[in-house]
Amino acid sequence: MAASPRCGARTRDGDACRAPALRGKTRCRMHGGARRSGAPRGNRNARTHGLFTADAMIEQDQVQVLLDDAHRTLQELRCSPEDLGPS
Repeated sequence: MAASPRCGARTRDGDACRAPALRGKTRCRMHGGARRSGAPRGNRNARTHGLFTADAMIEQDQVQVLLDDAHRTLQELRCSPEDLGPS
């Protein structure tokens, strides 16, 4: 047991893991040497979620045009005290 190769993982302290590596592996059972351990195959994070699809980008542009028009209208409606006349 003492002569068996050790796990190559690092602990939170930065020290090497002292557990023995599994046979034919470089990691112990706690650091991914066990069967079916680790992340699933494929990159599921890369799936599109719809935020940057063409339809969403067109809709965002339309909303921005509507907001710009509303801002411009509010600026036109805003008047200065001189425009109100004597009080």
